[in-house]
Amino acid sequence: MKRKPKFILPTKYILLIMTGVCIVAMLLCFTLGISGGPLNTVAGYVFIPMQKGINSVGAWFGEKSDNLKKLSDVMAENEELQRQVDELTTELNTIKLEQYELENLRELFELDQKYPSYDKVAANVIGKDGGNWFTNFTIDKGSNDGIEVDMNVIAGSGLVGIVTDVGPNYAKVSSIINDTVNVSGMVTTTSDNLVVNGSLQNMNENMVIEFSNLNDKDDAVAVGDAVVTSYVSDQYQQGILIGYISTITTDSNNLTKSGTLTPAVDFEHIQEVLVILNKKQTAES
Repeated sequence: MKRKPKFILPTKYILLIMTGVCIVAMLLCFTLGISGGPLNTVAGYVFIPMQKGINSVGAWFGEKSDNLKKLSDVMAENEELQRQVDELTTELNTIKLEQYELENLRELFELDQKYPSYDKVAANVIGKDGGNWFTNFTIDKGSNDGIEVDMNVIAGSGLVGIVTDVGPNYAKVSSIINDTVNVSGMVTTTSDNLVVNGSLQNMNENMVIEFSNLNDKDDAVAVGDAVVTSYVSDQYQQGILIGYISTITTDSNNLTKSGTLTPAVDFEHIQEVLVILNKKQTAES
């Protein structure tokens, strides 16, 4: 004969019954004015721990809520600080750009003052051939501004090149570092004449150009001497700085010397130029 299984009341129901009993007991205490005794003892054992637990849970949630609020405040503050940093960075970059442009304008002004006898117009470079060097480039001024072919172009500390083509609002410039360009030059310390030859190979290797046909009988020309455009040049105005002698060698004929020049202009970074509006033949006429 099989035994009937014992009935076991689930724990959750036991807990509900005990809670109900406690609530009823508390109500009786409050209603009947009973103080002390077993009911208070039961309430002390049951409800006080429950109250502590509820308080602990409430405190935990309150702390987490405060932490989340603080985190939200910190994130908002961080976003505001990041915005301020971005604004300051933009302002700093703008200041640097303005300072760079100011330095370029000051350089052009000093160059303009260096050659006061020539009329000039300032122009910006708007295009160039490929490669690292400004061998051939385009400026944003043209015939509308009085620019003509064969006008000299200067920048930085000296001679850049010559205008080779002109449109109404643009002009093309060929620089003195081109292989096909020859400039009649003169050593300022001795007044000896020479010929400056463009050399892209030397520019790529040592950032220099070449000179030849220097007649230096007294060996008076030295490294570091300045070379300017000569009065015998048929295209370039006299006295414009070309560069500085960096090497000198005696030619095989033992009569002339050749070597290299370090250009006065940074042909890797040209942004603004001055075009001399006086052509050489005009100055001679």
